[in-house]
Amino acid sequence: MPKIGMEPIRRKALIEATICEIGESGSLNVTVGKIAKRAGVSSALAHHYFGGKDQILLAAMRAILAQFGASVKQELLSARTPMDRVEAIIHASFHPDNFKPQVVASWLTFYVLAQNSSDAQRLLQIYARRLQSNLVYDLCKLTDADKAHRIANGMASIIDGFYIRQALQKSNADRLETISIVLEYLHLQLKEA
Repeated sequence: MPKIGMEPIRRKALIEATICEIGESGSLNVTVGKIAKRAGVSSALAHHYFGGKDQILLAAMRAILAQFGASVKQELLSARTPMDRVEAIIHASFHPDNFKPQVVASWLTFYVLAQNSSDAQRLLQIYARRLQSNLVYDLCKLTDADKAHRIANGMASIIDGFYIRQALQKSNADRLETISIVLEYLHLQLKEA
């Protein structure tokens, strides 16, 4: 008989194990067996909770996106001006919880998974649209709408680029230096506007 109340705990453990396994392997070449072993559960139980590897990967990505969303909300609490709000999103993008090596590796595998999985593609589109709309909303208060969209596209590309670069180089990037570079781009673009 299953232990009551264990499912959420085991699901969370499986999601965390998935992120760690991807971080170690740096690819989608992780097995449900390895994930389950790291989580301390059986492969059968992992399949029971998620249905398969792709579903576990999607659940891990949803957890990463939820953590990113929580970081954005937390950073926005102290933002008072449109510029503060844009800078808060940049800081959240490179928050220590979001820029850990295993999370960065998970993003890279998520980009790869999205090429062949409509569910992963949908999640990636939701993330991209939300980032774009959050940036554009406040950038429109700082410049015209066309320029706001261009700056937001550039910033999103730079943020994604740093994640890809970090995943491929497998070195610890200076998080604060990375933030500084994105902020420099933002300020240069606004100055030109």
